[in-house]
Amino acid sequence: MLSIDDRAGNVVTTVALFLISAAVLYLARSAFFILLLSLLFAYVLEPLVTFAQQHTRLGRRNRTWAIGQVYLAGFALIGAIGYGLGPALVRQIKNLNAALPQILQSLSAGKAAVDLGTKHGLSAFQQQQIHDWLARNHEFITRVFERGAASAAYIAESAIWLFVIPILAVFILRDGRQLANGVVDAVGRGRDHSRLKQVLAQIDSMLAQYVRAQLALAGLSFVFYTASMLTLGFPYAIALGLVGGALEFLPAVGWIASAAAILTIGFLTHAHWIWMALLIVLWRVVQDYVNSPRIMGENLQLQPLTVLFALMVGGQVGGVAGLYLSAPAVAVLRIVWLGYFSSDNPAEISEQQLAEVKA
Repeated sequence: MLSIDDRAGNVVTTVALFLISAAVLYLARSAFFILLLSLLFAYVLEPLVTFAQQHTRLGRRNRTWAIGQVYLAGFALIGAIGYGLGPALVRQIKNLNAALPQILQSLSAGKAAVDLGTKHGLSAFQQQQIHDWLARNHEFITRVFERGAASAAYIAESAIWLFVIPILAVFILRDGRQLANGVVDAVGRGRDHSRLKQVLAQIDSMLAQYVRAQLALAGLSFVFYTASMLTLGFPYAIALGLVGGALEFLPAVGWIASAAAILTIGFLTHAHWIWMALLIVLWRVVQDYVNSPRIMGENLQLQPLTVLFALMVGGQVGGVAGLYLSAPAVAVLRIVWLGYFSSDNPAEISEQQLAEVKA
């Protein structure tokens, strides 16, 4: 009679639970995506809430009051920024959306090559070369613009969920530690209890540093792109700067996509796109070798090839959401693997990190 020993039974049970969990996550990926965004948003606000708890009278009494103070200050800041930049940003987005069909038409008809040749004094042969190159790559360029428009439409359709994220983040900020401790106490037993605490502490520390560092790098890119394009007379400077800042969250490929969009718009609108290309190259040197090492460090500890593969898989499985979450998700899986299945366990976390998990 066929029998299964305890070890084989545990393996089968673990694999079955993993497959069921993966199926549930895939089927309810939109809801889990909102929950994950709320968690990441809570990571951004956590230092501010802690500061309010330590330095304000109301915050010392109750953490909920500290969260309320942070939200009130955030709404005031967003309102001030929206009042100053909102009308210009909305106007530029509308103008860019209206200009896209004309831009694609100029590419297909070869008008862009003629205009460029007229402005820079190119010969008829050089204009014909540019025209032929645009004709050969017309379908690819059109697909890029269509994918970008589809992504923008997806984000616009999901904008209503942006109001849900701050609300869920309030509960995560208030009750997240207690919930994590409850899960640890319910799942962990004996040695596994301590190991689970260490793994969760490493994941918590990695995600917190990653989200805050990516937000800082995205903000720096937004300021650089916007200031540079305004200086060089680019149209839609604020809108394109916002796109560049948002794409900074995509490791390795985000800046390439933003540079392609900015330079294409600059080329077709006869802006100083060559100077902008030089500034982008200079900015990537500063961002990759000065800003990122200081702000991000080696936080994810992933090889570039691993990140690129994760982005491709994430994009196929989860679309825009999968692109943004793929790199940190793989980093979390790496921590879990090293913590439970690999003999090369990561370095022990500090007592302070364990105390944060217990707190």
